[in-house]
Amino acid sequence: MIAIPSRHKSLTLLATVVVAQVLLLAVQIKRERQVRLIRVWAVELISPLQRMGSWTVNGAAHGWGGYISLRSAQKENESMRAELDRLKVRNAELEGRALEADRLAALLNFRNAHADAPMIAAHVIGASPDSNSQTVNIDRGSRDGVRRDMGVITPDGVVGKIFAVYPDISQVLLMGDKDSGVGALLAGTRTQGPVKGTGLPLLSLEYISSDEKVTAGELVLTSGQDRIFPKDLPVGTVVDFSSDPKSPFMKIRVRPAAHLDRLEEVLVLQTRQDLNLKRTADADPAPAAPPATPKAVATPAVQKATTPSATPQLATPTAAAPKPAAPKRAAPPAAKKAPEAPAEAAPEAAPPLTATKPAGDQ
Repeated sequence: MIAIPSRHKSLTLLATVVVAQVLLLAVQIKRERQVRLIRVWAVELISPLQRMGSWTVNGAAHGWGGYISLRSAQKENESMRAELDRLKVRNAELEGRALEADRLAALLNFRNAHADAPMIAAHVIGASPDSNSQTVNIDRGSRDGVRRDMGVITPDGVVGKIFAVYPDISQVLLMGDKDSGVGALLAGTRTQGPVKGTGLPLLSLEYISSDEKVTAGELVLTSGQDRIFPKDLPVGTVVDFSSDPKSPFMKIRVRPAAHLDRLEEVLVLQTRQDLNLKRTADADPAPAAPPATPKAVATPAVQKATTPSATPQLATPTAAAPKPAAPKRAAPPAAKKAPEAPAEAAPEAAPPLTATKPAGDQ
């Protein structure tokens, strides 16, 4: 026990007696609703401890629950992020398919609009790594009917031409290459001039006189003179132009109509020879019309051919007349007179021939 000094024993005893008396009074005194004072004091004394204990227990419970929830939320967040990435990839794939469907629909519409022109659809599968050469590879070759110098286009416009063919693939020289060129003309004035590549995004329209009227935004079309592309296919639009005092020709820069930097599907024209043959065949009947008149010169041959045919016609009526005299065949003089009679009748039959000939011509 704790030793209490003798001088403080009386005070300690007094305090103990006072406390005991107060407690006894608290037990005896009742407050409202018959609640003893000692109970009120006990509740007031214990309630802070209860609050502290409750806060500690609840905090621990919430902390543990939050930790468990955080772990599950983290897993759920990771799974949702993975799902979001998968959906992004799927969305990009669907957008690519939608764009491809639009491009293929444009190719199909272009193909249907020119159903009489044979052409082959091809996919671009690669490009040249050389920065000085603008070429692409397509998945069509000689086995598919592709030949050198065939034109390559898209529904937007001219792309280039085939310059190397292999069994399964072909190489296309784009219009932007320095070695490329196409016969072209201005849509407004129909002034012709070659469009050449510059190795840059813009092309160059050359040999256009400084006296010609050129406007920015004017369409440039194929002229068909290069015997590779049909006439009036879009080549590009005029971006700007300037006159060179040292040259009689203008410097005209043209923006390609086709998107040469993002080619995916193209059309290979197989019409270089067929179109030329059709055009020449269509052009031949016009000059062939005048030679039809010389048929009148050949009428003498027709007359000669018709005179023998006319003689039998004359002979048939004359033969009908001597038909009753058929029993007199034994008379040789009559047989000799028969050839003389057509000879005499021939000049008399000449007028009917000239009269019947126009009827035959009609």
